[in-house]
Amino acid sequence: MRHTIALFLFIFISIQAFCQKAPKFEVKKVDFDQIKEEIINPKSKYFYPKLMQSYLSNDTILGFEGYRHLYYGYTFQEDYNPFRESEFSQAIEPLYYKKEFTRAECDSIEKYAEKTLNDNIFDFRQMNFYIFALKEKKKLARASIRQYRLNHLVAAILSSGNGTKESPWVVISPNHEYDLLNFLGYVATGHKELDNNIDYISVNKTSKKSPDGFYFDASRIFEVAKEKFAEAKD
Repeated sequence: MRHTIALFLFIFISIQAFCQKAPKFEVKKVDFDQIKEEIINPKSKYFYPKLMQSYLSNDTILGFEGYRHLYYGYTFQEDYNPFRESEFSQAIEPLYYKKEFTRAECDSIEKYAEKTLNDNIFDFRQMNFYIFALKEKKKLARASIRQYRLNHLVAAILSSGNGTKESPWVVISPNHEYDLLNFLGYVATGHKELDNNIDYISVNKTSKKSPDGFYFDASRIFEVAKEKFAEAKD
């Protein structure tokens, strides 16, 4: 499966960048009802159009809570599709496994990563590739802003639980399960679908005390998918 091919050449850079600049956060349960109430209220500081405008404006004023509302609030937007795959994401896949890159190849990575993100805004892998290309081309200011975005989105997921059976991480895309583990330095070795839309992913052990795997809550993904597929049938 594509998901289990986790050793992208850019992972080390991502782990390093996240660990160095990881935002502080507290772990708390995701309350989707509360998030919805806030993101649809024009008077709220978490009104979704304002959050997205701030996110896209390349500033770094959107704080941690803003990113939690941005990430989980996206599931209430009309264009949210948890299974979306951009046609552009496959255009440069052969480059993912190279060790050295020419300027032209970095241009291609930047071009198609940007096209993919215009189509699938929270594609973490393409964000990662985009940051890599920008750094290679010495566009460090832009790379820093993109890294800030990615770090805060990853932190939003980490804040939703502990990755345990009792407190799984909540995701809005199946791909984010694997992406998160990659950012934490793990390689997925297996996948199980459990009851109540809980996914369990086994990982390589990085030490004797490291977990055998982590749990993810995909309930919101299937809740929205069920609603949208029902609308399509009607």
